Amino acid sequence: MHVVHHPDYVAHPQPGQHSFSKYGAVMELLRADPALIEHRPEPCPRDWLEAAHDSAYVDQVLTCAVPRDIERRIGFAVTSDVSRRAQLSPGGTWLAARLALEHGYAANAAGGSHHALPDTGAGFCVFNDLAVAALRLLGEGTVARILIVDLDVHQGDGTATILAGRDDIMTLSLHAEKNFPARKARSTMDVGLPDGLDDAGYLDALRPALDAMIARNRPQLILYQAGVDVHRDDKLGRLALSDNGIAARDTMVAEAAKRRGIPLASVMGGGYGDDVVTVAARHAAVIRTLAAVLG
Repeated sequence: MHVVHHPDYVAHPQPGQHSFSKYGAVMELLRADPALIEHRPEPCPRDWLEAAHDSAYVDQVLTCAVPRDIERRIGFAVTSDVSRRAQLSPGGTWLAARLALEHGYAANAAGGSHHALPDTGAGFCVFNDLAVAALRLLGEGTVARILIVDLDVHQGDGTATILAGRDDIMTLSLHAEKNFPARKARSTMDVGLPDGLDDAGYLDALRPALDAMIARNRPQLILYQAGVDVHRDDKLGRLALSDNGIAARDTMVAEAAKRRGIPLASVMGGGYGDDVVTVAARHAAVIRTLAAVLG
């Protein structure tokens, strides 16, 4: 089980702001597994970031000079800790992708920052690691076609915006239609779901969408945003999946990739609640489920 992690994924924002503590808790749970092989990423070079983001915004983050209005949109101040984490997370997604191409599956125990737009962060997301990693993988010639499967409860609006109009990187987003963001972007395929949708309804919506996008894109790699905020007890979710439903979701994605011989790299995405250990356990279960199917 190949998992990418860095101690600095656990940034320390200002008091009362968004907490990054779940990222450390996830690794504590995974380290109990003797099959774990841990990898450490490097910070993303600036030119990788600028392939997805405007240079002025990249400079603001790297120098910790993000304007207050953008920090409010992100949801926390961009301190030196947060800036370093924002550079490490896309590097971790890229590394997980490279490991997946070698081993069939790998996870970045962070990432999924799908609300970050070209010129601004948003919704607890600073840099869009999915877009940064995908563009880098294509730019270096590692793969020619990538499918991003985004199953967070929120639409991957930033990823869709950054990658709009491309046919070598396609985006599939299943999300609660009435949840954040209020103004949706256009993914290659969007499936907006009604509030309170349960396990069976969710899986019935996912299966044809996933099959159609794999057939359309013929990907050489799947990047999987495996948010657990679809859980019925999630603080910011509007869907009603159970633990078993999330496991069935992840199994469906993994088996779809395995049947076709497509490597898959997962990122954590959203998961919110007052009990950090409970949320972390949901994320750790996703990684274990995917590893059990994909090896």
